[in-house]
Amino acid sequence: MQISELAQQASVSVHALRHYERLGLIHPDRRANGYRDYPARMRREVVFIAMSRQLGFSLPQIALRLDEYRAGTLGIDDMVQALQARVDAIDQQIAALQSQKSTVQAHQAWLRGQLLKKQRSKTQGRQTPSGAATASTKPWPRVRAPSARKP
Repeated sequence: MQISELAQQASVSVHALRHYERLGLIHPDRRANGYRDYPARMRREVVFIAMSRQLGFSLPQIALRLDEYRAGTLGIDDMVQALQARVDAIDQQIAALQSQKSTVQAHQAWLRGQLLKKQRSKTQGRQTPSGAATASTKPWPRVRAPSARKP
C-alpha cells in the first residue's frame, strides 16, 4: 500500500510516517519507481507507535519495545510495567508543576503586596523621591528553599 493509504488507515500523517522511517522505526519496501510500499502488517506497527506516542512515550522508548512487539514477545506484564513507569513519570511531572505553581503564586502575591504599598504611600504622600520602596518593604520571596548545611 502507498504512504497515503497507510497514513489514513493508521490515523497518522504522512509526515509522521516519513519521520518514523528516518528514525528506523519502520522499513517500507521500495517499488521499481521509487515509491514506498507498505505491507499490510505495518499498519499494526504504526498504530502501536502512534498509541505509544499518545501515552507520552518517547520515540527512543518506543524503539526499544517495537522489536518485541513485532516478534510477538512483548508480554502483557511488560506493557503493564512500562505503563506504570509512565504513570510514575507523569506523577513526578505533576509534582514539579505544582511546586512551580506555588512559587509563581508566592511571587505574584509579593508583587501585589508591593503594588498595594506603593498605592498607599502615594495616597498618604509618603513616596520616596526616587519612587523606590520604603525601608519596611519585605524582601523578594525565596526562589529556593534554604538548604540545610552539614557540619
